[in-house]
Amino acid sequence: MSRTKQEKVERRFLQEKYLNVRHAVQGPQSFTVVLDHLKPDFNVGKIFRTADAFGAREICLIGMTWFDPSPAVGSFKHITTHFFKTFAECHAHLKAQGLAMYRLEPEHGALLTEGEIAKDCALILGNEGIGHSFKREDFPDVLSLRIPQWGRAQSLNVSVAAAVAMYEHCRRWGGEAPEVVIKPDRLRDKHPSTR
Repeated sequence: MSRTKQEKVERRFLQEKYLNVRHAVQGPQSFTVVLDHLKPDFNVGKIFRTADAFGAREICLIGMTWFDPSPAVGSFKHITTHFFKTFAECHAHLKAQGLAMYRLEPEHGALLTEGEIAKDCALILGNEGIGHSFKREDFPDVLSLRIPQWGRAQSLNVSVAAAVAMYEHCRRWGGEAPEVVIKPDRLRDKHPSTR
């Protein structure tokens, strides 16, 4: 990303962070999404959009001072968001809320579809290249879950893995899905030919 483009993205992030602080509320579901040192490009915004769709309680960002909010398509302003420098700080926040913690990783832990998942929990996703910023043995209360895969790929894109984990939590604990409500779309109102 060029310096000029990054400066524009960071400026937009600050504008949307201001809206987040003023308007965000906790979602109706009982899970928190934790993003541990993700790259500040499109994955973080996509996860915000998915978390908004699934009604995540909140999102915790570790080691990120900004991210590109464009892929969130406005969802950043809706979800309560907390920023932490280290996983240890975030861990203390999650523990104070009494949340069970699950680290998603491709090669360790129980299968997401078969393992126990507490209703009140945090789903922790690591960096796209290096994984989580903390050692498993330093936080023994953080359990590992893996998403079943049948193909040759070693892992899923982090935004896809987040979506699968959020769906599984909602499938188990989310209750009956609400009816689809068509909300007004500003783009369609401005351009009736897109209907």
